Amino acid sequence: MPKISQSTAALPSRRRLVLSAAGLFASGSLARAWQDVTFSTEVKVVNVLANVYGKNGEIVRDLTREDFVLSEAGRPQTIRYFSRETDLPLTLGLLVDTSMSQRRVLDAERVASFDFVDQVLREATDHVFIVQFDMGVEIRQPLTSSRRQLESALAQVAAPSLRQLELQRGGGTLLYEAIAVAARDVMRGQTGRKALIVISDGVDTGSEIPLATAVEEAQRAGTLVYAIVFSDANAYGTFLGPLMGGGEPDGKGVLMRISRETGGRCFEVSRSLTIERVFQAIQDELRSQYNLGFVSDVPVRISGFRRLQLTAKAKGLVVQSQSRYWAQR
Repeated sequence: MPKISQSTAALPSRRRLVLSAAGLFASGSLARAWQDVTFSTEVKVVNVLANVYGKNGEIVRDLTREDFVLSEAGRPQTIRYFSRETDLPLTLGLLVDTSMSQRRVLDAERVASFDFVDQVLREATDHVFIVQFDMGVEIRQPLTSSRRQLESALAQVAAPSLRQLELQRGGGTLLYEAIAVAARDVMRGQTGRKALIVISDGVDTGSEIPLATAVEEAQRAGTLVYAIVFSDANAYGTFLGPLMGGGEPDGKGVLMRISRETGGRCFEVSRSLTIERVFQAIQDELRSQYNLGFVSDVPVRISGFRRLQLTAKAKGLVVQSQSRYWAQR
């Protein structure tokens, strides 16, 4: 059995989690900080990333600090820092479902993923890591700004072999554990804008942690989750159907919840909305975010989650942001 790093010891250990942990914090990523905000280290600033949409779903990019209303647990908060800058460092985690239910769509996922990384990555400032998950969780590529390394890692993303399936013990797809590992072991140590992009049908058949725990880990790390529902319509009606008790489970509902509660969005690939178009929409959103910072009016005496509500004053505008944050004592 492979050794699991100390940072992942909190996760269930019944099945093997294949984690390539070395170099997670390479390239000096821990030292990257937001260049347009300075404040005393004794002041606990809470940063909130948000996108705003108009009546027709278009991204609204020209709002000011005065156009927003922010509250914590119903108490109004003063927005001390505000920015519409798109040059802040971006840390992305690409989580690819490689379980057997995805085997027919995996090639399309790989190609679209690299095209997205190629377009969005700025090698001087941005960093990306790649995780594949099925009956295990494997970090294929630790944080890097190298397109060459990312392309090489994506080429190795593959479904389990027949031999691996024969040796499998326990459950199947570890979606929740993959999100928890990526958020806690990688994202929690990063600064700036952070987002996980999960490509999956949303069906978890083996994690020993519940969905709520995966969501909480992303929220603790201040990380948005963008979910891409990409599924094979026949996967659960053939050999996988009987394993799921017949029929197709509601993976889309799971991914919608994860993205909604972390401040991201959920997209479903279809004939009219290709995965290439989905990645383009995510790229547009990541480059159109508002950054708001506030200091809570209630000091943190006990660490815990605190509820947030961010709205726009103008009618007809929809604000997409996280629903709560982790207040660390």
